[in-house]
Amino acid sequence: MAEMKEISPNAPAGAKLLNWIDNRFPLSQLYNDHLGQYYAPKNFNFFYIFGGLSMLVLVIQILTGIFLVMHYKPDAALAFGSVEYIMRDVPWGWLIRYMHSTGASAFFIVVYMHMFRGLIYGSYRKPRELVWLFGCGIFLCLMAEAFMGYLLPWGQMSYWGAQVIVNLFAAVPFVGPDLALLIRGDYVVGDATLNRFFSFHVIAVPLVLLGLVAAHIIALHEVGSNNPDGVEIKATKGADGHPLDGIPFHPYYTVHDIFAVSMFLMVFTAIIFFAPEAGGYFLEYNNFIPADPLKTPLHIAPVWYFTPFYSMLRAITSEMVLVLIACVVGAAAVSVWKIKMPAVFKIVIVGAAAVVTAMMLSIDAKFWGVVIMGGAVVILFFLPWLDNCAVKSIRYRPSWHKYLYAIFVVNFIVLAYLGVQPPSPIGERVSQVGTLFYFGFFLLMPWWSEMGETKTVPQRVTFTAH
Repeated sequence: MAEMKEISPNAPAGAKLLNWIDNRFPLSQLYNDHLGQYYAPKNFNFFYIFGGLSMLVLVIQILTGIFLVMHYKPDAALAFGSVEYIMRDVPWGWLIRYMHSTGASAFFIVVYMHMFRGLIYGSYRKPRELVWLFGCGIFLCLMAEAFMGYLLPWGQMSYWGAQVIVNLFAAVPFVGPDLALLIRGDYVVGDATLNRFFSFHVIAVPLVLLGLVAAHIIALHEVGSNNPDGVEIKATKGADGHPLDGIPFHPYYTVHDIFAVSMFLMVFTAIIFFAPEAGGYFLEYNNFIPADPLKTPLHIAPVWYFTPFYSMLRAITSEMVLVLIACVVGAAAVSVWKIKMPAVFKIVIVGAAAVVTAMMLSIDAKFWGVVIMGGAVVILFFLPWLDNCAVKSIRYRPSWHKYLYAIFVVNFIVLAYLGVQPPSPIGERVSQVGTLFYFGFFLLMPWWSEMGETKTVPQRVTFTAH
């Protein structure tokens, strides 16, 4: 048991209260560890606002979700009507609902930007591998949360979108039909599905999400924040033991983040009040029509933040499977031919390639589409071990790396756009090329990240006061 700290009897009442709490709960220590005495690099730039904005949107989603649950009915016969009741009859219900729906899209925007910053500045590299892994876990939970929440309004796109996605699991060999039945809770998307998704959306996934967010922040503050130079500020400390290139997070970055929050809330509220549907991208117009199992919409597409992965799913056709087989065989051949290894390893690689080829030929292309869609997210978890570049930050990598990252971003946006559009022969070809580039970017990273001449990384962070 820790020794109780004493305080002067003449101390102010506030100091006495704080001392009483500190003797029973480490409030001051937590404040110092994570704000007051947490030293962050002094060269943070624009890209470092999105972590704080992610926390803000998470709080908005939790608070608005609590108020929505007070009036929502998770019943197939009542769900759509309860949402309309919230929008029309509950005082300020329309505002709470639009904050929640806009917040879902805002969450993905800030998280995508947060992940992009980690990608270009090497925030996934040693010693921050766990920070990245927890972040990828948050991203997965966020996708699950958004997918399950999308069903709850029980509109046309909610119903048919869930129908399409859940049916994809039926393509899994052997266990597919049973797996789809388990997810639906019935033979069709219905009341049981709605109740299951509601339970997960409101209770199960948020608990996991909050745990991962806490782990993400604890891991980050244990190893320290990265910076645009990729320099470890803990390596150069002053006489007081604090990093020379660091400044206390509070008040310097709290003020910095308050300004970013102000700018964000201006845009956020403008969308809520003037364009909450965002042209059908944030709230699809078909979702204002009650779910009808007997009437299929002309074009079923997920919400915009899922569309890059949906494009990859649609890109996998029977002929695309042949291209993937060629890639697998080619990779195995190059590995055996170019890389020096014992003969037994070469036999294993050739055997594995033969097994994968046989599986890809014997299993329906729809299943491999599901594998590719899931693999596009799962591959992010392996990023810390795929990047072999000698430096972390894009600033000191070969110049052509910047163009490669730019192409990756453009490719991701193109895939997102194609996922919203109805299927077309040209769109299919472009999405197939985009899918190959997406996976090639990561799977070939151990090779291309070592290429080129890197620039000299400074010993201290580069910073100009402004």
